[in-house]
Amino acid sequence: MITKKLLTVTAMIMLCMLTASGQKRGDVNGDNTVDVADINEVINIMLGKTPDEPGTQGRTLIAYYSYTGNVQAIVNQLSTMVEADVVEVLPAEEGLQYEANNYAIGSALISAIRNAPDDPASYPAIKPTRIDYSQYDNIIIATPLWWSQMAALMQTFLFEHGPQMADKNIAMIVSSASSGINSVVADAKRLIPDGNFVGNALWINDGNRANTTALLTDWIDTLPFITSNEMTTKLYLTIDGGTKLTATVADNVSANALVEALKHAPISYEAHDYGNFEKVGALGRSFTTCDTYITTQPGDIMLYQGNNLVIFYGNNSWEYSPIGKIEGLTIDELKAALKAGQGNINITLSIN
Repeated sequence: MITKKLLTVTAMIMLCMLTASGQKRGDVNGDNTVDVADINEVINIMLGKTPDEPGTQGRTLIAYYSYTGNVQAIVNQLSTMVEADVVEVLPAEEGLQYEANNYAIGSALISAIRNAPDDPASYPAIKPTRIDYSQYDNIIIATPLWWSQMAALMQTFLFEHGPQMADKNIAMIVSSASSGINSVVADAKRLIPDGNFVGNALWINDGNRANTTALLTDWIDTLPFITSNEMTTKLYLTIDGGTKLTATVADNVSANALVEALKHAPISYEAHDYGNFEKVGALGRSFTTCDTYITTQPGDIMLYQGNNLVIFYGNNSWEYSPIGKIEGLTIDELKAALKAGQGNINITLSIN
């Protein structure tokens, strides 16, 4: 096996060989500098990888700040639906209670920025983040609303990084209790003046937060830089004709075979408790297996012996073919949905 260290050393030797006429020696990508990007480009050439052609969709970065956890929950869900890297904005000073004393700290931070938006000293300090923006064409910003404005710490992040987001596709998600988000979008456009803002910002508030998954699904469909190939397939499990669970599908031959079958019609089967840690039942047909010895976690969905589907609400170690993972439930909620220990249930599998 070729190690990364060996590839890097070999790449450095090849820099001079691949330099075009008129370029600085070692400047493979033609940006007039010799740096890590040139080495990475040589490594890609050695591995037979080609750079994206102009006009391709490019990579996506999700940047978010979350104080109460609402935005983090949104991003956790979003990251299961699209292929993207994720960076969290964190305060340099931890433990501050921005809402204490009638929101004294939080409102003071917003006021300072509002009074002097061009002064770096107006912005609260955040922990440094190292992001190579040349790797991304698309950036999704997810932020809470504070006193009708973008949260102060996310404003800091965009104040520091906004210039590097020039010409990137920018999409926004804003979380609030009930206040409108126009001023938050205006803050983003002020801080990223040369960004290419696409679509409408998605507003998730206390009135629609329970429908976050559906809202994200519909919103993703409006983004020109998210293609169907970038969206993660979802598996839906309807229990006894009522409760509907959502699972992220694994990427392997077994899961792909099941999804292909479900494109033609849903599959229904009866599942029973076994071992105090799972619901298992025969699917009535066999699928390709890719068994591996694994210790399961609650929410895991596994194919057993090619024709049995197992949904775990506990742990077990055995050879299974991974199918997917149920999202967004605590162990107690999962057990309740699966009627753990209460006898047989009927499960219908579908992908829409």
